[in-house]
Amino acid sequence: MILPRHAGAARPAPARIDRRAFLLGLGALVAGCQTNASQPPIEPTAFAPVVDPYYRDMYAALPNEQFPVPAIDVSQVDERYLRQLVDYNGGEAPGTVVVDTTDKFLYLVMEDGQAMRYGVGVGRQGLSWSGRAIIQMKREWPRWTPTQNMIARDPELAQWADGMEPGLTNPLGARALYLFENGRDTLYRIHGTSEPWSIGQAMSSGCIRLFNQDIIDLYSRVPIGTRVRVLDHREPSEAWV
Repeated sequence: MILPRHAGAARPAPARIDRRAFLLGLGALVAGCQTNASQPPIEPTAFAPVVDPYYRDMYAALPNEQFPVPAIDVSQVDERYLRQLVDYNGGEAPGTVVVDTTDKFLYLVMEDGQAMRYGVGVGRQGLSWSGRAIIQMKREWPRWTPTQNMIARDPELAQWADGMEPGLTNPLGARALYLFENGRDTLYRIHGTSEPWSIGQAMSSGCIRLFNQDIIDLYSRVPIGTRVRVLDHREPSEAWV
């Protein structure tokens, strides 16, 4: 288990980026039951998952946002996809954003060989984008406009050809970071989502989605001009960690 850094407590050593370790699932808690001749069977008892208060607070509701953001039930989230500080030795300069499309992580490289890691959802295979870009625009509660290719694949999206108003149902969520390559808009974004179950999955139309709480945190840390590297899903993670 990767221990969070609680305020006022001794800081534990940051977690190592180890893809093999990440492939191990979290153990399930199993309640047993016994019977004997003198008493009726004991019904199994369902135990609620133990939620670390550190993460519960991290993903609490944000009522002061323009559109109040609901809390995330972190007991339903694989802990590896929760925001945490980890060791990093991938060779990118501090301040760079690196997206590992294979393991579904976004890293904000920091000083002293560390990175802030966020869980992400990425594009379906064949729709995802990879390469190097910069963040040339940032928007809070952005409008969303489907591309012509998206409308061609799903004609129902034509109703938003002129843009969808911001809000919790908007696919870009609470914040969006716009990726440009050689001065041209790639049409891909790093953005929030109101579908927390999609984090860790490959199912969007190519963009990189984070929990709304995480995109708000990342948005506050990265200025316009931030360099972004999105790894190709065919590029093994071991090549850069």
